[in-house]
Amino acid sequence: MTTTQTAAAVPAAGTGPGTGGQKQSGGVGGTTTLGSGATGASEPAATRGRTSIADTVVVKIAGMAAREIPGVHDMGGGLSRTLGAVRDRVPGGRPNVGRGVKVEVGERQTAIDLDLVVEYGVAITDVARDVRENVIAAVERTTGLEVVEVNVTVNDVHLPEDDDEAAPAETRVA
Repeated sequence: MTTTQTAAAVPAAGTGPGTGGQKQSGGVGGTTTLGSGATGASEPAATRGRTSIADTVVVKIAGMAAREIPGVHDMGGGLSRTLGAVRDRVPGGRPNVGRGVKVEVGERQTAIDLDLVVEYGVAITDVARDVRENVIAAVERTTGLEVVEVNVTVNDVHLPEDDDEAAPAETRVA
């Protein structure tokens, strides 16, 4: 489904989806039109036509930018990570870079929510700050949208023991 967003701004924090004509997207959804360019042969070439950015583009950019930060182990809640792990093991399956990312996109602004799993031992506040800075820079640079907020939720901590799947469990019988 592709729609053109007509709202002027993203709602303030705390207002729910569906208010003010805004649409929340978790990886699927609408298209935001940037610049309603002029038409006609007398206009400069750079301004003829308009540019539209799908919500999924913002989701993917934010997901990739968040994963670039050291200390981020994975993204998404428990169920989405489990389903993602199954999908990754299926032949021909691709990793979902938008897992753990939700966006609200307006005409010129966007708000982003991220669900993270961090590595044990890292300073969570430092990782969250670095993720925010990287996501804002990447989305604003790539799309031209103003990022009004990036909300980071840490859902889990990845422990070093979680990687020791190869260690055989002790048996009670010989």
